[in-house]
Amino acid sequence: MTGKHLPIAMTMGEPAGISAEITVKAWRELRISGPLFFAIDVTARFNEFDVPVETIASPKEASLVFNRALPILPIAETMRVSLGVPSPGTASHVVTSIARASEFALNGEACAIVTNPIQKSVLTETGFSFPGHTEFLADIAAKHTGRVIEPVMMLAGPELRTVPVTVHQSVSEAAKTLSSEVIVRKARIVHEALRTRFALTTPRLAISGLNPHAGENGTMGTEESDTIAPAISQLQSEGIHAFGPLPADTLFHDEARNTYDVALCMLHDQALIPVKTLDFDRTVNITLGLPFVRTSPDHGTALDLAGTGRARPASLIAALKLAASLSDGRQS
Repeated sequence: MTGKHLPIAMTMGEPAGISAEITVKAWRELRISGPLFFAIDVTARFNEFDVPVETIASPKEASLVFNRALPILPIAETMRVSLGVPSPGTASHVVTSIARASEFALNGEACAIVTNPIQKSVLTETGFSFPGHTEFLADIAAKHTGRVIEPVMMLAGPELRTVPVTVHQSVSEAAKTLSSEVIVRKARIVHEALRTRFALTTPRLAISGLNPHAGENGTMGTEESDTIAPAISQLQSEGIHAFGPLPADTLFHDEARNTYDVALCMLHDQALIPVKTLDFDRTVNITLGLPFVRTSPDHGTALDLAGTGRARPASLIAALKLAASLSDGRQS
């Protein structure tokens, strides 16, 4: 298999959460239409579901079984799990699943990876030194390619794409670390991804302000004039269609969204609140800047739903479909 016929590698996520349930539900919906995927998981996790499962020895075998059974590339046969109660004893399997999915993508055996949500606190207890998926994937890719990888988070829904320039920091810390250089670097990565992955010839990048009313001409802060505006000027000098800084409170209504292809936001919540509010179930987390496509559902492990049968697979299905289209460079 080559090109778009390669399968997607799906990671196991937090075993005590809903990942097995939504994986099964996604396969049931996609087994005829695709996209083709296989789960890198523990086989026994699927025993409780009324679904046919077949183990495979390599990604290329996924296409042989996908329409009749969920393909599992096993990392173990059994594992002790209590639904709703994460355990450090499962952490090594979680990390192994992510690492193997990355290797398959880097080696050309998978067209993309889709990661189920993880419980970061549990991994940290066992010595996992990365803040989350994104940094771990960047480290794996850097070691494989021998070059520095700067990952960029994008949230993409049917009506909006956003990128947080600062991510998992307090508001005060984010304001301190924000710089023109960071904005320019991330905007370049976003611009290139929109051209090559999303097939946009001239991507339009709206850049938000940091402060209320984008600083109100310096009366509510000077980051807009001192940091953000110089970054926009630099991007424009490179031929990138970037504009702003724009007040975040007027950036996301219907008419405003028609003027850009992505909004780069200075703070985590500036970016995540609007896109999740517009369509929570179909919003997808994408990591830009990696040498392979990675998407993920935009929700967490949902420990409170584990074992109830009520978990919704919509975001995982959206992540699979988007991963397939991005790997072909044909997403519009």
